[in-house]
Amino acid sequence: MLKKSYTRTRRSCRVTFYLPSEVDAEQVALCGEFNDWNPERHPMQRKKDGTFYTSVYLEAGNAYRYRFLLDGERWENDWDAEEYVPNEHGSDDSLVRV
Repeated sequence: MLKKSYTRTRRSCRVTFYLPSEVDAEQVALCGEFNDWNPERHPMQRKKDGTFYTSVYLEAGNAYRYRFLLDGERWENDWDAEEYVPNEHGSDDSLVRV
């Protein structure tokens, strides 16, 4: 699930990414084109109900590929992504448009 909140100028958007507790992971990182797929840049926090979340400011007018890295070894797409696009590894990436 995604939550978008645009700035007053609409030049950027705060996007909050969520991943449900059912993923069965201890740690989750948000990786994507906006952070060079670096798992250390956007670690996700866990809510009391087990849901993981993090927020990122993204430049408006663009589309960004992303995925979640679970426990440093398992990739997971956003179950509620706006779109999915094929990647060079033979699987799909999630896509968010802002």
